[in-house]
Amino acid sequence: MTRATVVRAVLAVAVLLVSVFITLTMSPRLGLDLQGGTRIVLQARDTATVKADRETTDRTLEVLRQRIDSLGVSEPTLTRSGEDRIIVELPDVQDPRQAAEVIGRTAQLSFHAVKGPGAEDPDGKAPDGKVPDPAPTTDPDELTLPDEQGRSLALGPSRLSGAGVDDATAAFDAQGGAGWSVSLKFHKGAGQDWKKLTGEAACHPAGDDRRRVAIVLDEKVISSPQVDPSVGCRVGLPSGTTQITGSFSADEARDLALLIKGGALPVPVEIVEQRTVGPTLGAAAIDASAKAALIGAAATALFITLVYRLFGALAALALTAYGVISYAALVALGVTLTLPGLAGFVLAIGMAVDANVLVFERAREECADRPKRSLRSALTTGFTKAWSAVADSNATTLIAAGLLFFLGSGPVKGFGVTLAIGVVASMFSALVIARALTETAANSRFVSDYRNVNGIGRPGAVRTWLVRKDPRLFRRPVRWLVVSAALVAVAVAGIVVRGVDLGVEFTGGRLVEYSTSRPVDVETARDTLAAAGFEDAEVTTAGDGDLSVRTGKLDNDGEYALRTALAEEGGETKKVRDELIGPSLGDELRRNALIALGVAVAVQLAYLAVRFRWTFAVASVVAMVHDVILVVGAVAWLGRPVDGIFLAALLTVIGYSVNDSVVVFDRVRELWGANRRAPLDTVARRAVLQTVPRTVNTGMGALFILAALALLGGDSLADFAIALLIGIVVGTWSSVFTAVPGALALERSAKAPPPPAPGKGKGTSRGKGRPARRDPLDNGARV
Repeated sequence: MTRATVVRAVLAVAVLLVSVFITLTMSPRLGLDLQGGTRIVLQARDTATVKADRETTDRTLEVLRQRIDSLGVSEPTLTRSGEDRIIVELPDVQDPRQAAEVIGRTAQLSFHAVKGPGAEDPDGKAPDGKVPDPAPTTDPDELTLPDEQGRSLALGPSRLSGAGVDDATAAFDAQGGAGWSVSLKFHKGAGQDWKKLTGEAACHPAGDDRRRVAIVLDEKVISSPQVDPSVGCRVGLPSGTTQITGSFSADEARDLALLIKGGALPVPVEIVEQRTVGPTLGAAAIDASAKAALIGAAATALFITLVYRLFGALAALALTAYGVISYAALVALGVTLTLPGLAGFVLAIGMAVDANVLVFERAREECADRPKRSLRSALTTGFTKAWSAVADSNATTLIAAGLLFFLGSGPVKGFGVTLAIGVVASMFSALVIARALTETAANSRFVSDYRNVNGIGRPGAVRTWLVRKDPRLFRRPVRWLVVSAALVAVAVAGIVVRGVDLGVEFTGGRLVEYSTSRPVDVETARDTLAAAGFEDAEVTTAGDGDLSVRTGKLDNDGEYALRTALAEEGGETKKVRDELIGPSLGDELRRNALIALGVAVAVQLAYLAVRFRWTFAVASVVAMVHDVILVVGAVAWLGRPVDGIFLAALLTVIGYSVNDSVVVFDRVRELWGANRRAPLDTVARRAVLQTVPRTVNTGMGALFILAALALLGGDSLADFAIALLIGIVVGTWSSVFTAVPGALALERSAKAPPPPAPGKGKGTSRGKGRPARRDPLDNGARV
């Protein structure tokens, strides 16, 4: 065993021990879509005097934190997103009406002098007997509002804003018998304004409306107390001794204190997104994903063991280690695990075998080219020669993960994070753990002598058959491009004829999923909702007999009325999932999705142009766009929804498509550089035939996982898995029959010379390539 193998083994054991410790002692941080709860996104809005920037949004967040803490929600989370958005997460809150009502009190709190009764009749009612709406006066800064009893009051301009309130507390006076009251404390400057305001009011006789001070929130008088008769004119009430008394109950006093203390928002906010997930749905998603991961991973491990035998079994063992390491990394970094993120974690298990397959196939080639070569030497060369393809393919996947994180929204960001962590962990698993295991096994005489046992001593059956047949794949490359163009035409026809079913995330509106105690068919539910005034509601089935209702603009009170109407037919009706997207956010998400796809194409093109010839880069990107169109077209023909999770699947398809093309073109570059006089179509044919086993074997690993997700993952994960299943199939096709023929067609007009031979690139003196690396088991002696 060499020193390098020992170092890899020690490093692998150390990382595994730390990962196991983290796994056993720390719990994952679950997103609301897995643990159940409500997520609300607020958009801060500018006012005539205040701009909604980072500073005012932070102040607004703190005010909202005080409001939400009063609700008694367990571990609420409030964070600022960007310059002017606030994300509120409320675990276990299934009916967000109360939270939305508290958050929705957006007007600034203000204190006003009372100038007397309003302009209406003496009892404060309008001629029709109703409480009047706020009425303007001759002064635009003055208002006419009904007080707590409905009597109209004429109010002067705002003298003090809620920003001056330092604290407001509810207290019960048991000794004095005054009952519940609210004590006010102001900041220093605001305390002087309060003292002046109450001192002016005290100049009027007791019982006069002008002796009152009105506290206004959201154009509503929440309290208008009389200044106590003991307070002298122009004297006023000092900040620390101010109390509002009255016939308050305990709840009324606490609510009033909450409104005064937490009612002053620096800027108004608007709910642009609201999502609610029931706890049973999150638990079901975790259970389904765990089953899919176990079944898919077991199928993948069995497959690579059958193909690569002992070394395949060792790779399967490294795959288990990968699962532990990536899970521990997610937990240790405090990554919030969302439903798409969970899908990304499961998917990465199937994709983690890619590097091992690349190495094993290269090692098989070395054994086939030099049968007398030692198994250890062939394995070492396999790792060395596969490194370029491994690095490039994983880089393209990391680019896709980065785009998901920076351009995705909400839970989709979690998919990008878990995918990126999975890529890094899979590299460690393949290049450190699997290499240490296989190199240790290769040192065994039994494993080395019995080549049918080790799994890489002989070429695979598929590759042997392909090499023997040697099909002339690219004698007329234009034919394959015509076939690809025909497939694109079919996909475009689906988009035009069937249309793309954009989810509520991209269109705005509300989508609610209900479970009922009694079965209700779609037609009955539709008629029931129409009779209740929801004629535009779209009703479909979801899950196991659940109902999905999609509407346009619908507030929380409207949703409650809709649920009540359904309960008349279905008995006990529970909300399983609820998504509300404002129209402005829907437009933004739709725009960001298009930007993400455009950036993905540009970034992948730039990366490939640096790493490969421009003809190879353009051909790879054309194949990638071909795959995107086919996936969107297939989804259109199937009538599946296009939402944020689908966008995550589409960007993953982009990474996978480029990944496959990179492996093929990496081999083309190597073979063409070694034989620069050979015709490019012959070189391309040989490269494709040599890389087909890798493409098929890697695709099978992902297909096992995705098939399990499609069957067990529920509606959301099933749509994600179906899109990726289609993407992997078309990506495998396009990497051979679109990218390669496209590159051949472009090379006909290209004037660039063939790539340099291996070892004679930049930085190498003419005629003197770098010396070949010596076999680790070769001591250099010669006779």
